[in-house]
Amino acid sequence: MPIRLALAGNPNCGKTTLFNDLTGSTQYVGNWPGVTVEKKEGRYRADKDVYIMDLPGIYSLSPYTLEEVVTRDYIVGEKPDVIVNLVDASNIERNLYLTTQLVEMGIPVVVALNMMDVVRKQGDRIDSTALSKALGVPVVEIAAIKGEGVQQLIETAKKAAGGAQAPKHSFPAEAEKALEQIGGMISDVTDRSQLRWFSIKLFERDEKVLGRFHFSEDTRRELEEIVAEAEAALDDDAESLITDARYTYIGEVVKDCVRKSRSGMTTSDKIDRIVTNRILALPIFAIVMIAVYYIAVTTVGAILTDFTNDTFVGEWIQPAVEGFLVNIGTADWLTGLIVDGIVGGVGAVIGFVPQMLVLFLMLAVLEDCGYMARVAFIMDRIFRRFGLSGKSFIPMLIGMGCGVPGVMASRTIEQDRDRKMTIMTTTFIPCGAKMPIVALLAGSVFGGAWWVAPSAFFVGIAAIIISGILLKKTKMFAGDPAPFVMELPQYHVPTAGNVLRATWERGWSFIKKAGTVITLASILVWFGSSFGMTPDGFGMVEDMDASVIAAIGSALAVLFRPLGFGTWQSSVATVLGLVAKEEVVGVFGSLYGVAGDALELVEEAEFGALSPIAAHFTMLSAYSFMVFNLLCAPCFAAIGAIKREMNNARWTWFAIGYQTVFAYSMSLMVYQFGLLFTGAGFGIGTVAAILVLAVYIWLLFRKAPEHTTQSLRSVNAATV
Repeated sequence: MPIRLALAGNPNCGKTTLFNDLTGSTQYVGNWPGVTVEKKEGRYRADKDVYIMDLPGIYSLSPYTLEEVVTRDYIVGEKPDVIVNLVDASNIERNLYLTTQLVEMGIPVVVALNMMDVVRKQGDRIDSTALSKALGVPVVEIAAIKGEGVQQLIETAKKAAGGAQAPKHSFPAEAEKALEQIGGMISDVTDRSQLRWFSIKLFERDEKVLGRFHFSEDTRRELEEIVAEAEAALDDDAESLITDARYTYIGEVVKDCVRKSRSGMTTSDKIDRIVTNRILALPIFAIVMIAVYYIAVTTVGAILTDFTNDTFVGEWIQPAVEGFLVNIGTADWLTGLIVDGIVGGVGAVIGFVPQMLVLFLMLAVLEDCGYMARVAFIMDRIFRRFGLSGKSFIPMLIGMGCGVPGVMASRTIEQDRDRKMTIMTTTFIPCGAKMPIVALLAGSVFGGAWWVAPSAFFVGIAAIIISGILLKKTKMFAGDPAPFVMELPQYHVPTAGNVLRATWERGWSFIKKAGTVITLASILVWFGSSFGMTPDGFGMVEDMDASVIAAIGSALAVLFRPLGFGTWQSSVATVLGLVAKEEVVGVFGSLYGVAGDALELVEEAEFGALSPIAAHFTMLSAYSFMVFNLLCAPCFAAIGAIKREMNNARWTWFAIGYQTVFAYSMSLMVYQFGLLFTGAGFGIGTVAAILVLAVYIWLLFRKAPEHTTQSLRSVNAATV
């Protein structure tokens, strides 16, 4: 008989690791109906009759975030056969708060004490038998990252499914009396198994639950009198009464069931004293990110990409395809389309897959070991100074893989103005699709200089900080950033399965786009560059400068001339980058026919003599080109995500317009001031750049709107 099992737990408790281990390749990812919260479901790979739903990570069942609403609506409405509550055993006190709420929902619960390997390593001890007795539910010790105890957990969940249980904890007598009275009011319209949970929510004045019952005014008045009487007797508000009672109960349970070692600080605490130190945290983060980009783009990744571009595509694929087509008598135009258009364009992008995989691999390692959670906490200290919450950095971390999920991750930010600011700035962080642009220019113009790729990341960070200050000085975004609460997981050695799965998911997304959108765009670029007006009318042209795409690009080039890249090729690449950022490289591959040669290191320091692409750039204009393409409006897919999250066409256009104007002004200043400082002359472009700088200085230092209140302090959940 099929069993529906729901995984519930706090963020960073190891739920994703357990879900991936249980389901393997039998999982399906989508969105919950009507909302953009991610929905993961799958089948237990050892028993296809066990269906597993991975619920969003939450700290409680209060309706404060969309994730919390989605989780409790699923449990109340769908009534899974059993809830597996994953608890981080190394932070058991905070994790048990959710447990006390889940056991009240009338559905069998099995508590999975995860990270028991960490607990044992710390010298601590948890009496799971006593804990099970205290909670009134089965408790199983596991280490999901190592696969320990997982099979026993599923077997225990199967046995518990469909059974009955009652919560062991209670509230003060006056509160219990009120709950009994409320229960009597709704007993006729509520499932008996969920009667206590609904009673507690009504006692807490939960608006969503109140709306569910459609009470008359008299009934609402009676309900309010019951709650008010309990509040008066206990001298506290209803929600605080319930919360305090839960923590008192948890304290007693932990005291009886958990034995802490006397060693004091854990290994994670000792590491955090260094990596989250107020002075050392940022330099360490900078060094880590420089190392990541140096390895991924300049050294290991560059070696693999050079092989893919020069040998695999340039020497093996293109000649082989061309030879085959010639031998079977394919028409010249079709041969050109396939070899130069499709293979040349797509090959130029696919060649960067090794670099992207190395980058994604290293980011996955940092995420899996627990460091990236610390980075979000570290960046909260900086972002809060400039009007953004540390929560804003989480979407930006996700956006390093792809801007689409990065934009979607902004939904976890409660305040609407902070969420909109995050959506508008998240895509400033270089995503996987933008990194080929950086790698291309670093190899062909900058002679493989190590600093180009890391500088792209820090350009994005700087753009976010500047935008935060600018936008917070406007009435639309003025106000306090949301407080930041986040559970910091224990450090652990990354698991190969998790790291490789995360790397492949991000890499496969990159490859799929190259195989679909990039292929179509490459065909269009080839057609536009191969056809134009000839003396005999419209047809194939030998000189690409006479092509259709050259005419279009030349008309657009005037816009980019003040930025230093006023060639029609650069203009076409920039505009088509809106389709997909990878297409910037694909356009160059198609136009120049240099899928393999594009990354040949140059012999001269200023001009790329060995690369047709580099011949159109100086170092200064190449860097300006990179800055504009990193900061301007993102690809169509990300714009679609912005539209979904903003849920307003005007706000979407405002976001796109802001990003594009910001990118243009930054690129203008980079190029024009670069010319000025290198002694290349003073002209009207320099004057324009000075005026733009003056406007930015005024916007940055002007007085904020009067209604802005004092900023709230960040809260580190790991130290609460």
